[in-house]
This record gives sequence, C-alpha cells and structure tokens, in this order.
Amino acid sequence: MDEGGGGGGGAAANAAVHHNARSAEDVFRDFRARRAGIVKALTTDVEKFYRQCDPEKENLCLYGLPNETWDVTLPAEEVPPELPEPALGINFARDGMIEKDWLSLVAVHSDAWLLSVAFYFGARFGFDKEARRRLFTMINGLPTVYEVVTGIAKKQSKVSNGSSKSNKSNSKPSKQPNPNSKPAKPAQPKDEEDSGQDQEGGGEDEDQAYMCGACGETYANGEFWICCDVCEKWFHGKCVRITPAKAEHIKQYKCPGCSSKRSRE
Repeated sequence: MDEGGGGGGGAAANAAVHHNARSAEDVFRDFRARRAGIVKALTTDVEKFYRQCDPEKENLCLYGLPNETWDVTLPAEEVPPELPEPALGINFARDGMIEKDWLSLVAVHSDAWLLSVAFYFGARFGFDKEARRRLFTMINGLPTVYEVVTGIAKKQSKVSNGSSKSNKSNSKPSKQPNPNSKPAKPAQPKDEEDSGQDQEGGGEDEDQAYMCGACGETYANGEFWICCDVCEKWFHGKCVRITPAKAEHIKQYKCPGCSSKRSRE
C-alpha cells in the first residue's frame, strides 16, 4: 500500500483523464472504471481491503482509479486537491462496527465520491444542461456500489426480470448441494419446496421458516442465498458479501465463521 502522496498512484491517472476526457461519454467511462475498482475492493478483494484499512494508521481513503483498480492511501497533500476527496478515516471505524455494516458505509461514501468526481469533470469541461443530463442518465443506468455490496442490485434485477421463483432458482450457483431448492429445513418436504407453490399465496409462509446464519432474518422470496460447505448453514448472499456471479467461481464456499480463523491470521 502506498501511504505517501495522498493517492499518488492515482494522481497521474487523474491528470491523464483530465486532459483526455471532453465529452459526457468520456467522463462516464472514467466513472465506470473508478466504480469497478471500488466494487473490487469491497467484494472480490475484500480481505485485502480489510487488512489495508488498519485503524492504527492515519486517516486513510479508498480511491477508485481510472484503470479499474483501487488504492487505500492518505488523502492528497495539495490544497485544494486536484479532485474531490473520498471519505477520510474509513480505517478508524473498521473494528468498531459489524464488518458488513462497515463495508456498506464505505460503499455509500464511495457512491457520493464517484458522483462528485464525475460532475467535477463535467464542470471543468463546461458541460451544458444536455451533457449533464446525458452523463447522469448513463451513471444512473448502473447499480450503485452500495446496491452491489449489499446485494440489492441483484434483487432489483430479479424483480425486473419477472418470476421471482424461476430467477431465484437460476441465481443459485451450481456448487450448492440443491441449487434449485430453498435453504434446507429438516421438517420441510423437498417435494413441497420444489412444487412452485411459493409463487402463490402459501409460499410466503414457507419462506418465513428459513433463517440466515449471519443476521438471523428470514428468507424473503426472490433473495439470493448460499450454503456453507463446512457447517451447511444458509446465508443471505448480501450478509456474506457473495453475489451470484462471484459464487459461480467458488468451488467450495466457507462462511465467515468457518473461515475467520484462517482469513484473519
């Protein structure tokens, strides 16, 4: 991790964007790349991100860079900085909050920063009303970082795609024991689970019987769940920061409780 220069690795890249970007489409490409880097930090690279946010260090910021990477470093030294600054001191709250809540908070602040950077460029390049509208429309077509990190984006996608039952089944990764069933409940007959009746009136009552091993909340129709291959407990994907797309690449899933000793050592 580069702790000097306040996002020094991103400064040169930011300058390049400043000189090259002129249209709403250019700024949107920059936004999308920075967003991709931050999403990686909070999902696929979350363990590395967690370690770098050491509360013993000074105020740290999460930067999304134009090359779709991320950096945790000190804020810029120049005043005012070349670009709007991300939230300061994200590392200080790391050990004082539930991890998923901390990641969600960082995600919210990252969304605000991404928007501020995009419209900072828009102001610098003299975008008119139409260019600003076009930029916002393109940005608004993407899920927010918060929606991706919490799993809301996947839920919204399933609602827009039609049948919650069929989409819920199709979203289950193939590595799960019963990819087309709900979380296992000892007294629940599998035939009844697979009958598709949860699309009708009785299904919602059945859904209430399934509880997440992380938050303890019940299963809601259409939500993505994943099963731990070690303890065989079921979890909301959003509670363990696993998306359907990420789950497709996991051969053996271990929940936070089963993997915490190894991942935190």
